[in-house]
Amino acid sequence: MQSGSTPAPIPRQRSEHRTATTGRERPATRGSVRGPAGHHHHHHREPGPPPVGLAPPGPPVLRATPVSRPTMGRPPMGPPPVGWPPMSRRQAALLAATLVGYLLVLAGVLLNTALVDLDWSVRLLRPYERWPRLEPLLDTWVVAGQRGPSAIAAFSWLAWRARRLGRLRPLLVMGVALLLLNVTVGAVKIVTGRLGPHYAQYVGSPELFSGGTIFPSGHTANAVVTWGVLAYLAVRWRRTGAVIAAATACSIGLTTVYLGTHWVTDVLAGWAAGLLVLLSLPLLEPLVGTAEQRLHRRFGRRPLPY
Repeated sequence: MQSGSTPAPIPRQRSEHRTATTGRERPATRGSVRGPAGHHHHHHREPGPPPVGLAPPGPPVLRATPVSRPTMGRPPMGPPPVGWPPMSRRQAALLAATLVGYLLVLAGVLLNTALVDLDWSVRLLRPYERWPRLEPLLDTWVVAGQRGPSAIAAFSWLAWRARRLGRLRPLLVMGVALLLLNVTVGAVKIVTGRLGPHYAQYVGSPELFSGGTIFPSGHTANAVVTWGVLAYLAVRWRRTGAVIAAATACSIGLTTVYLGTHWVTDVLAGWAAGLLVLLSLPLLEPLVGTAEQRLHRRFGRRPLPY
């Protein structure tokens, strides 16, 4: 006859595992062994080297992933550059060649060389009399080189671009370029004092140092700088803009020769003077960046990345 009490459970033998290499026993579960009373005895093992090809255990490392945002054509973020930016050999060579050409034309006019003979040959040719049908068209086209109309058109587009970008840089670049052009070209005009072809009545007349302001051609230099700056600021269309600006500046210079308002050497010097200003713009970028930052602080706006 069996009693009503439940027989005590027979403890089961734990499964034993032997390794193939050492033959030692190891528990079925990693890090713990079940005792006879159902308790777990934890065995603390010294950390060993991680398996080959696996990273050591540890808390996950969170890394910040940079999020790219559209910059709307803005310059890269960062502090304003310090000092003058370096120029490539090609830029330096082009700047030096343009300066040498400018000085040669100036010396040729002052010393009454063969360049002055070329001026008189074209003056006596009178292109506006040989091809009179072109005069109405070219008389209108030459306005594209005048300071007032060209500056109004350029600043209107640059103001729209500055508002779109939230930057004053487009307006400042044009302002600095025109200021530099006025100073350099104006100084040479005052020194030479050359009169235009319409005031020269005979070959070899003393048109130099007579109080004129014709050398170098302001029409031509202004066309080079105004339309060249627009091409300089149009990053995506810079090559196309450079071609259009060069064609415009060349046609404006030749138009003034056709109309008889400038000598040929005036136009050559105007091209060189305007190109010198354009080639100097990268060197003036630190000045433009500093002026932009100060203007933003003055108007209570946060400093913009340059």
